[in-house]
Amino acid sequence: MMNRAARPFKSGNSFHGIPVMHTLYLLLILIAPFAGVNLLFLLSIILFLGLRFSGNSLPNYRDVISLSFSLCLMLFVSLISGSFSYSYPFYIVLAAFAVAAVGNHKTSFSETDPVSDFQSRRSRIKKKSFSMIWSSVFLGIRILAAFLAAGWIVYWQELSVSYNLVFFIAVIGAVTGSLFESIPSTIDKNISVPLGAGMTMWIFEEFRYWVPPEKMLVALAFSFFLGLLAYRAKIADVSALLSAALLGVLIIVFSGLSWFLLLLTFFILGGGFTRYKYAYKESIGIAQAKDGIRSYENVFSNSTAALVLAVAYGVFHEHSLPIIYAYMGTVATATGDTLASEIGTTAKGRPRMITTLKLSEPGADGAVSSLGEFAAIFGSAVIGLLAYMLGVSNDLLLSVLITTAGGFMGTNIDSLLGATLQKRGMLSNSGVNFLATFAGAGVSAILYLLIT
Repeated sequence: MMNRAARPFKSGNSFHGIPVMHTLYLLLILIAPFAGVNLLFLLSIILFLGLRFSGNSLPNYRDVISLSFSLCLMLFVSLISGSFSYSYPFYIVLAAFAVAAVGNHKTSFSETDPVSDFQSRRSRIKKKSFSMIWSSVFLGIRILAAFLAAGWIVYWQELSVSYNLVFFIAVIGAVTGSLFESIPSTIDKNISVPLGAGMTMWIFEEFRYWVPPEKMLVALAFSFFLGLLAYRAKIADVSALLSAALLGVLIIVFSGLSWFLLLLTFFILGGGFTRYKYAYKESIGIAQAKDGIRSYENVFSNSTAALVLAVAYGVFHEHSLPIIYAYMGTVATATGDTLASEIGTTAKGRPRMITTLKLSEPGADGAVSSLGEFAAIFGSAVIGLLAYMLGVSNDLLLSVLITTAGGFMGTNIDSLLGATLQKRGMLSNSGVNFLATFAGAGVSAILYLLIT
């Protein structure tokens, strides 16, 4: 029989020592404003080295080591960037550390549902529902922890930073940290979560842009709820849910609800048409993987351009019209390309390669068909019409014409990149989508400037 004392420790499954480590984390945050960056960096180095060479007898040893390393790294960046114009604020370091230090990463935003075979379907549903409820609560705890940690520094060091800004970046950091946690990776979560949250908060802190906390909470609740519906409908996984929540919050606060609803239309149409003749597409080997469930990669590859433009609209409002039409063009490209792929591959005839016009196999990179081209036009036109109906654009004719043209051109640029760079292994499908959506945005913006 195995000796209890000799039983190897399994990281993440033991809760012994967790209160002690969390108390230590709390003490570090409490003394931070009085110690300052220099002294806290020295203390974090001593803590890291002490843990590193103390042996692996401590519970959650690897998690503690990784988190202390992350703290050292962020403090080091804050220390050396202090003499530059874009310094890494001390309060953001502590906010990012708080996001990572709260709770146990392995029990929050996890895709796994550890239910044995003999348990009933009802039990699995209850466990998954509980998991999502817990994840929602956990996200709220992370937001509060990040806000309190950053606010503690701001208060005692008497920084000229608005608490509204602190809350804004706390929400952004908590959602980003949870997103990094949900993404499958070989990188330790106690490294990816604080570094990812910290860098994102740093970027938005530089804008010095904030909205009232009540608007921020409404935006978060709305976008998270819609993402949760997509998850329950098996359109998105947890990483896509959190990606959509992050996108929703940023787009709503920087540009407005109507902009997010326009992007949401793409996700709905994309998810819906993925199911179109799915059995047939699966039988010929061209169906979306994982039953068409979208992940963070799908979300960001198709929506990064939209996010950049939405933020640009909020920051550079005086140049809003070209940005508005560029935004409509990028959403139209994502929609048109998805519909062209999902509908065009079901055409009866064989498609043709866009570069040579030679007959090709359905689903091949760069293959186009008449049905797919009409689907792209239809999807792009829907975005243009809806943009007018939602008030994003106030000119119906320009909205439909420019958006349709931008979406159609962007979709075919996607096909061209697929037939060339993707086939040569220089770009992945996500990379192609990323570049094509920016191209569609550029086409729409240029058309607007030429016409007006």
